[in-house]
Amino acid sequence: MLDNLYRQVIMDHYRQKRNFEEIKGENIRKIHYKNPTCGDVMTLFLDLEQDRVRKAAFLGEGCSISMASASMMTELIENKSLKEIASLRKAFEDLIRHGNVTDKIDLGDSLSLQGVHKLKARHNCALMTWQALDKVLKDEKEYNSL
Repeated sequence: MLDNLYRQVIMDHYRQKRNFEEIKGENIRKIHYKNPTCGDVMTLFLDLEQDRVRKAAFLGEGCSISMASASMMTELIENKSLKEIASLRKAFEDLIRHGNVTDKIDLGDSLSLQGVHKLKARHNCALMTWQALDKVLKDEKEYNSL
């Protein structure tokens, strides 16, 4: 029953992607990223103000897992500090790589991707947008402090 609910959440994010748009402006950072294992592609856009992501968006093409994960991540990190986002990043990777869920960090709809940990070939699909985030924030001390 829970697996079916999670599947519905994933498909909802895949079919009706949130923040699926290009954003422009002075403080916008963007990065184009390609999943090396399957060819899924996306461009991540961040409206960064000091140490806070005001808006996150993406454009791309890929499988349901990568696109749903991107949709979920952009919702999850909006209006969060880089330090909060770093904690979310760590918790999400632990969820995907090991299936671990923590009560201390709310991953929102991203929790529906927990079953991906059993499918090693799909780990990079779920983590693709987060890996793009790592690259675009690589020089930010607050993000890399954990």
